[in-house]
Amino acid sequence: MNQNQQSSEGRHDDDAILTEFLASLMDYTPAIPDELVEHYLAKSGFQCPDVRLIRLVAVATQKFINEVATDALQQCKARQASVIKDKRDKQQKDKRLILTMDDLSKALREYGVNVKHQEYFADAPTAGLDPASRDE
Repeated sequence: MNQNQQSSEGRHDDDAILTEFLASLMDYTPAIPDELVEHYLAKSGFQCPDVRLIRLVAVATQKFINEVATDALQQCKARQASVIKDKRDKQQKDKRLILTMDDLSKALREYGVNVKHQEYFADAPTAGLDPASRDE
């Protein structure tokens, strides 16, 4: 009986924490607008009038996008660090990071998302430019 009492109290605490969290979502404005989340949920066949649930999906989506972007940035840094090691004798003047589709594809692959892009996508900042204007 003591075991049942403890599990009941634990469940009550979990319910209270969840209720408090859902209530806090009413005061939070996520980066992804509610209307956009509602649109894509409706497009997938999910209808929910509860704004708290819409914001919960927005927060989860925002977290996913943040994690993918962070992983893609790490891929980009690793790729550019390997280029610098190959060209040790040259000074690297441009310290900008250039995120490519390959960086993003590798990051998304870690989350089970396969991205295939067409050959015409540019993976270099000078791709598609006139050869004469590349030197400028």
